[in-house]
Amino acid sequence: MTLAIDKGTTTLNLPPLDIIFGKTATMQAVRTKLERVAETDVPVLLQGESGTGKEICVRLLHALSLRAKGAMVKVSCPAIPHSLLETELFGYEKGAFTGAMTTKLGRVEQAHQGTLFLDEVGALDLGVQSKLLQVLQDGTFTRVGGHDPRSIATRLVSAANTDLRTQVEEGTFRLDFLFRINAVTVNLPPLRQRIQDLPILIDYFIEHYARIFHHTPELLSKSAMRLMQSYHWPGNIRQLENLIRSYVLIGSEEALVAELMPEEQRGGITTEIDLSEPVSLKRITKKATQDLERQIILKVLQANSWNRQKTAKWLQISYRSLLYKLSEVGMPEVPSRPLRIPQLVRKEPDAPRGTILTRSRIS
Repeated sequence: MTLAIDKGTTTLNLPPLDIIFGKTATMQAVRTKLERVAETDVPVLLQGESGTGKEICVRLLHALSLRAKGAMVKVSCPAIPHSLLETELFGYEKGAFTGAMTTKLGRVEQAHQGTLFLDEVGALDLGVQSKLLQVLQDGTFTRVGGHDPRSIATRLVSAANTDLRTQVEEGTFRLDFLFRINAVTVNLPPLRQRIQDLPILIDYFIEHYARIFHHTPELLSKSAMRLMQSYHWPGNIRQLENLIRSYVLIGSEEALVAELMPEEQRGGITTEIDLSEPVSLKRITKKATQDLERQIILKVLQANSWNRQKTAKWLQISYRSLLYKLSEVGMPEVPSRPLRIPQLVRKEPDAPRGTILTRSRIS
């Protein structure tokens, strides 16, 4: 199966498996699940924050499925107005409404013998969920304005960046529909929970965009790399890719660092407060204090080239206290060995523009 997946990444022009799944245990568990369900027709639900790679996993599932020769039809559920969603999904018959001059195939029918991908499935309204439930139960549906049920054979893969069970409790998502779409659930971790994969992701994106832009950036400093390791990455891998693309194009490490430190640049403390229910002043104050300490420690660490002994002296606290505070605010300790800093592409002075010659890494 591994060879099949490797072949699938090449066919779909996706990154190699080592880049997609990295080395963390959670991502290896994701890989194992995908391998086991790829050649089945069971519905799969992919859950994870925006930018964690859900669509790449869907494309892999389709490429390795028994329906790979069919179409993979994506439906971005929030992008289609609710008033048009039913006709987009199920199509309509000629004369079904004013302006329906011809019969139109819906996304469900287009995915016959292929894969139907419902992205951000939590945005579907209850009526559409009910009709999709029928498709999953008996493989039939009816076009808008039609009377005869039509049969369909497709594999459903859904993606959600919110907790669907919470939506069930709120009454905005059907429990029976949830049970149908998550025969297998795959949870994709956020980038901050797989920080050890960061160096190989940075390596890949720098090489990828260096080839696209025919431009070799300077090596990232160890200080910048460690700053990236301590960052919380709210936009996950998509945010990292955009950041590295800008770095390769512009070549400014200062601009990269500034993107990672927006709160410090604004000079304020931002603490999210949910006022939909009573709040704990003690908890909010503690979080604000931790946010401020994190900002101060990060700045002093940078100023001292990430030397923790010097940082402790600058902050006038003990070395042990600094280690405790690093752990308390969720900042990883500086690795015991130097980080792998990629020097991915090098061009000789006389080489033609865009020629890729050698790769090397400093370790």
